[in-house]
Amino acid sequence: MIFIDVERKMHTSEGPRKLEVCLEIPTNELVCLFGRSGSGKTTLLRMVAGLFQPDKGIIRIGETTVFDSYKKVNLPPQKRNVGFMFQDYALFPNMTVEGNIHFALDKKDYSMADALMEAFDLDNLRRQKPEKLSGGQKQRVALARALVRQPEVLLLDEPLSALDYEMRLALQDEIAKAHHLIQATTLMVSHDKDEIRRLATGIVQIDNVKIESVVAPTK
Repeated sequence: MIFIDVERKMHTSEGPRKLEVCLEIPTNELVCLFGRSGSGKTTLLRMVAGLFQPDKGIIRIGETTVFDSYKKVNLPPQKRNVGFMFQDYALFPNMTVEGNIHFALDKKDYSMADALMEAFDLDNLRRQKPEKLSGGQKQRVALARALVRQPEVLLLDEPLSALDYEMRLALQDEIAKAHHLIQATTLMVSHDKDEIRRLATGIVQIDNVKIESVVAPTK
């Protein structure tokens, strides 16, 4: 379970706003964050990951409190059991496919990396660098890197937004595969209603900056 009860001031194109989040997300759910630009979806992901600090509140992942402003707890990103796939993939251009995936490992146990490269059809691309890859291949590398530490929470920031329609459909299956492969609780930002209906077990719809419920998607 992910428990979030936080506040953070945001600077948006419409001026300063305050994001207020009070949520409990059950274990192993795939929850999509849906709403207009600037509403706080990516900010919420980054607070869970430890990349942004809330102004106040509590974030708990499973039994571990990763942020508590009242008790002065703020675990760094590498101490949180979280995998993050960025919208632009953020692959290291000087590293091979294999090197990008191995970079996320704490220790030199490559068995999970090998399993993910096989699962995502990357075995024959191990020695390639990102500049030689298609958009779909880059997406699979970034997803494998986010999964290789077998995180308790998987965070996906519009992972398919840069791809064409046919590629998006194909790679939605990869997202579902990844979610089930490691039994993670997944939070995914998406603007695509069809994608949400296909993948999500729950939706956090952000029409304003106060978020208090997860609703089931209409299939």
